[in-house]
Amino acid sequence: MERLKERILHEATVINNDVLKLDALLNHQVDPILTMEMGKEFASRYAGEAITKVITVESSGIPVGFTTALALGVPLLFARRKKTLIADPDAFTERVPSFTKGIVTDIMVSRQFLNDSDTVLFIDDIIANGDAARGLIKIIERSGAKLAGLGIVVEKSFQAGARTIREQGIRVESLVQIASLEGGKIQFL
Repeated sequence: MERLKERILHEATVINNDVLKLDALLNHQVDPILTMEMGKEFASRYAGEAITKVITVESSGIPVGFTTALALGVPLLFARRKKTLIADPDAFTERVPSFTKGIVTDIMVSRQFLNDSDTVLFIDDIIANGDAARGLIKIIERSGAKLAGLGIVVEKSFQAGARTIREQGIRVESLVQIASLEGGKIQFL
């Protein structure tokens, strides 16, 4: 996705050697046309996998997850980060740290919406250390659903997240892979 790379080069901000701010594209503002292109690309890469649902973690994964689900013609399911008064008390829950937020939260998915008849495609905006991804993968495994793979918009290849998930035998498709943020410069793989 060359257009995505160009947008990252022009609109992302390198905070330090580990953190890339993508607020203009993914995390605060969303370009609907680019987001539709990303969803169609993920749908194309996972065509033929008999996917029944797309799953993501709220909130930054929702736009790309939605466009992927739309392109596949299946529902979007997202893991909640905050428990509400009407939340399923018997939900699948996993405690995960957030690399960029610097906090630990619980993610939860209602048992009503995820079960052993599902084949899910996990879509997320960015992967660094992979803690949230590993947490959602544990939830998917406990539900009995089949994980077709992960679709990641931006993979920071210099951090261990995507690599450790691939080492588990899970398919990971990234639209963009960043090799380095050293010296404030974005270097693509």
